[in-house]
Parts: sequence; C-alpha cells; structure tokens
Amino acid sequence: MKKVITWIVTCLICFLLQTTVFQWLKLAGISPNIILIVVVSVGLMRGRTEGMLVGLFCGLLLDIMYGNILGIYGIIYMTIGYINGFFNHMFYSDDIVFPMGLVIGNDLILNLAIYIFYFLMRNRLDFLFYFRYTILPEMIYTIVITLVLYKILLAIHLRLKSSEKRST
Repeated sequence: MKKVITWIVTCLICFLLQTTVFQWLKLAGISPNIILIVVVSVGLMRGRTEGMLVGLFCGLLLDIMYGNILGIYGIIYMTIGYINGFFNHMFYSDDIVFPMGLVIGNDLILNLAIYIFYFLMRNRLDFLFYFRYTILPEMIYTIVITLVLYKILLAIHLRLKSSEKRST
C-alpha cells in the first residue's frame, strides 16, 4: 500500500510541476515532459506491471487535462510503461546513460504517436516542421530535466525497495 501511495503522490507532484511550473519555464514554447520521465523510470526500475499502471494513471491525468479524446494518452503512456518494464533486468542504480537513452527513444515514440493521432489524421503532413520545432527541442529539454529528476525517482525507488525488504 505504501508504494501505491508513494507512486500516486509522485505522479501527482510531477503532473502539477509539468502543468504549472514548467509552463512558466518554457524554452521556445516547449516544456519538458516530466510525466514521460516518471513513466519510463518506474517501468525501468519496478517492472512491467507497475510501469503499466503508473503509465495508465499519468496518461489519464493528461487526457483529463489536455486530451480531446479520453484514453489516447492513457493507452500511449500505459504502453510506454509496459515496454520499459521489459528492460527491468537491465536496470542498474548507478547507470544514468541507459535511462536517458530510454527517455530519448520514448519521447520520440510518444511524439510520433501524437503526430499520427492529432496531426496526420487531420491531413497536416508537414512532419519535418513538427520534428524540428516540437519533437527535437522537447527531447533536448526533457533529457536535461532527466538528469535531475531521475536521481530523485531513483532515491524514491531505493527507499521503497529497502522498505519492502524490511517488511518481509
């Protein structure tokens, strides 16, 4: 129960940071994707099930706030959390390069899915413009924030892990 509450509070805090603080800290009209960092990190650290549940929760929060159709972000983030759970066996707490690579790859996949669902379906075909002015700057900004946020999420994970070991 403690880990459920911890991850819900973490998701809510990161959601509030993304929708409030980082909206004021936009660079060139782009803000980092804090929620993606959380979903990728939880999937990597905790496995497929927790990654999928955190992804669904975070995606539904984004659907409620920004989505035109309820469930698109939920499905995308749930899939991202689940797929990153497959890399759980490759997780080492002292490695930051691999999680950063996952964040870059998942940010690209997420933005391609958003492009397909929200732009391509409405016959807006200028992908290079979208890539140059939205995807690439968001990837760079998100990876810079990952350097700080990943260490915080890692500390939360290690504390939960030690708490789980003590309780068993």
